[in-house]
Amino acid sequence: MEVKSIDWKDGKVVIIDQTKLPLKETYLEIKDYRELANAIRQLRIRGAPAIGIAGAFGVCLAANGLDTVDYAEFKQRMNRIIDALAATRPTAVNLFWALDRMRKIIESNNGMKPNDIRHNLLEEAINILDEDRETCRSMGEHGASLLKNGDKVLTHCNAGALATGGIGTALGVIFTAVKQGNKIKVYADETRPLLQGARLTTWELMKAGIDVTLICDNMAAWVMQQGLINCVMVGADRIAANGDAANKIGTYNLAVLAQFHKIPFYVVAPTSTFDLSLKSGKEIPIEQRASQEVTEGFGKRTAAEGVSVYNPAFDVTPNKLIAAIVSEKGICYPPYKLQT
Repeated sequence: MEVKSIDWKDGKVVIIDQTKLPLKETYLEIKDYRELANAIRQLRIRGAPAIGIAGAFGVCLAANGLDTVDYAEFKQRMNRIIDALAATRPTAVNLFWALDRMRKIIESNNGMKPNDIRHNLLEEAINILDEDRETCRSMGEHGASLLKNGDKVLTHCNAGALATGGIGTALGVIFTAVKQGNKIKVYADETRPLLQGARLTTWELMKAGIDVTLICDNMAAWVMQQGLINCVMVGADRIAANGDAANKIGTYNLAVLAQFHKIPFYVVAPTSTFDLSLKSGKEIPIEQRASQEVTEGFGKRTAAEGVSVYNPAFDVTPNKLIAAIVSEKGICYPPYKLQT
């Protein structure tokens, strides 16, 4: 399967507009970092690794046109722009990780001409993209060892190629297991309120020829009770030092249900998603999104005018509910000491 969520081409950032899927496969060519920042906010590009890559390329776009300024002014302007890009999505730590790498390039090129720094920034951004592709491949190989022929996997939101620069995190594991000759069936939660599971995950899996069945979010408990699920496999947007993991809202529900039904719950995420500065998930910032996503999803009002809405984009799954965390380095088991 060849799906590219993001790429750099002829001085522009090319993304697949995920708000148009699955009805239209539309690609956007973005020339301005402000347009890219809006695309991140509007979920035209989403998924923690992909957001990090987008942030890095956004820095490259911003550096264009600054050839005439000196180093001090270049650094000052770029730092403001990096801060603006960092403010687009508060939960996915990959964004801050990638932007920190770009900031370090600017700082390490002290005194150089802006044109030379711009070249080095682009090289670093492309490195981040290439590294993510390799990271996804490695995660897929490690995670595939957790699956066996005939397994039925429940997943939530979208953790595939659309969310990364490679084959994906949780879906990357499934793609790899299938490539190794295993027959895997996937149950995909619709993922309210923006239906990333229904719109994106089913589209990716069907495109890859993988058996997938869509279910509503509130069907998960019954599907588990019926013995139709062997494991739950999800991605993550930030993982605290103790293994608590933030992911799309509704993930915590699945972890609680999985524990009750004695089904292993796996998290698949690159090491760039680990935030060791946070002791636990209680410190992870949770993005609050617009009420219209709940009351007027996709332009159609489904709730009473003026109703109060609570719309957190993420929840945090406590480490005690997580059977293992898969990264490109290996599989971590409780108490989350890395196993390679």
